[in-house]
Amino acid sequence: MLGSSLLAISWGIEKTGLFPGMIINFLIGAICLYTAYLLLKVNEKHSVSGERCEVPELCKLLLGSWAELLAKVFSMIVLFGANIVYWILMSNFLFNLVSSLHGFIYSTEENDHVSVICLKDQLSSNHSITTLNDSLTDISIFDKYWNAYTTVPVILAFIMFPMLNFKDAKIFMRFNSLGTISVIYLIGFSFIKSFTWGIHLPDTSTIFELKPTFVALSGMLTLSYFIHNIIITMMKNNRHQDKNGRDLSIAFGLVTFTYSAIGGLLYISFPLSKWCIEDNILNNFGKYDKLVLFGRALLFFQLSTVFPLLAYMLRNDIFSNLSFLKTHGEKFRYLPVVVLNLILVVICILFACFLPRIGTIIRYIGAFSGMVYVFLLPNLLNIYSLRKEQKLTNFRFIFHTSIIILGVLNLLSQFLISDD
Repeated sequence: MLGSSLLAISWGIEKTGLFPGMIINFLIGAICLYTAYLLLKVNEKHSVSGERCEVPELCKLLLGSWAELLAKVFSMIVLFGANIVYWILMSNFLFNLVSSLHGFIYSTEENDHVSVICLKDQLSSNHSITTLNDSLTDISIFDKYWNAYTTVPVILAFIMFPMLNFKDAKIFMRFNSLGTISVIYLIGFSFIKSFTWGIHLPDTSTIFELKPTFVALSGMLTLSYFIHNIIITMMKNNRHQDKNGRDLSIAFGLVTFTYSAIGGLLYISFPLSKWCIEDNILNNFGKYDKLVLFGRALLFFQLSTVFPLLAYMLRNDIFSNLSFLKTHGEKFRYLPVVVLNLILVVICILFACFLPRIGTIIRYIGAFSGMVYVFLLPNLLNIYSLRKEQKLTNFRFIFHTSIIILGVLNLLSQFLISDD
């Protein structure tokens, strides 16, 4: 569950307000925990012993083919969105790492003491003099050809594309432990920066104020806690099946604490105006910050191993659900794999060039997929299960229907706000 949202959680809290942000984090986490638990309980009651049963199979069994199709499509949408976000982050990390290295070697600027920056402030102040500067100064060859939104996403493709065409992804699974190391590093990084900066709270009257843009956080968190498409298979590996509810609650509790700790600490201690906080918090630090440099290098390496794994999962989903691409025991075919990966990479490059906003992408993907996998399907499955057992009361029906309505409202509200 812990992923790219760790870098955007402070941005989400800024969009919401400190105290309301903490409450929404807890509420969305609780809803996601409850609906994930519903999937486990429904599977326990209705799955056929000895047969593969995930959410799409449960939907087909209890709700019909339309629900199975819906589950499969939105599972692929989540993987597709994750690939886009990871590509944007990898492009960002690669750009900053090389820029920092170039600056260490060639730059004569005395900017290594700049620890915190406000990109929004820089953009607004430089906008009016951009044309004048371009006419008076020569842009260096490095800055001309090493651009975060033009050349770097394309250069990244030459690094990543060969790794996407492997027959299987076993080699990348060996690096899963890097995710834990990255999370531990980000937690430590947040504590160090918070203690270094000290407390910089905004006006106390605004701490409890719920901002109109709070739905940016609710949409983002729906994806941050998203594990529903693989929860049944994952929990089957639990040695003590009777403790699934307890273990799932512990996992969600730890994730909720981590989001609250990192997001809250960085928000409270951020020394500049809170509206400066970026949807990738590392963009708020100077390029010569040693801790940030190491963090970017670690995250880049981690994402470069996770991205091929996600692309492999997406490829398997697409090939298994499109009949004309199924191999039916035939030899592995490279051409369909290469074509699919080429399409994926081109789309990722386009997003990295023209919409490199991970906060925006996460909240839309989260709201869309969350409406189906978090709010709709688990509650529909549970309602059908209760009705089949003749245990569906009016209260239970209204309660679970209300959760579905919340998911619909969460999605619709994303179109009513702007991230600017």
